[in-house]
Amino acid sequence: MITETYLPVLLFIGVATAFGAGSLLMGRLAGPHRPDAEKNAPYECGFPAFSDARIRFDVRYYLIAILFILFDLEIAFLFPWAASIRDIGWAGFIAMMIFILELGIGFWYIWKKGALDWE
Repeated sequence: MITETYLPVLLFIGVATAFGAGSLLMGRLAGPHRPDAEKNAPYECGFPAFSDARIRFDVRYYLIAILFILFDLEIAFLFPWAASIRDIGWAGFIAMMIFILELGIGFWYIWKKGALDWE
């Protein structure tokens, strides 16, 4: 049954929630609670904030981040391939070369479109 399969997971979630809630409750009850202006002040890098935290970022910032994650994940496919290159033979080698070619074409395309330019 499905209940038998997920019972250890549900038990783990229940125990972790109980311990977390118990720790928070014990800290609140047993610890000192004397907030002042300095304790409640927001901090970021050791100096007071100089502008609103909800400022607009340029869309290029997010584009660069998404492209980095995309290419980073695609490169992660090279590690298992390199570890099993002897077992997969020429078919695996050719498949990976096609993948690398597609990756290179995609990189060339976004470079030519100017997606990596930061002006």
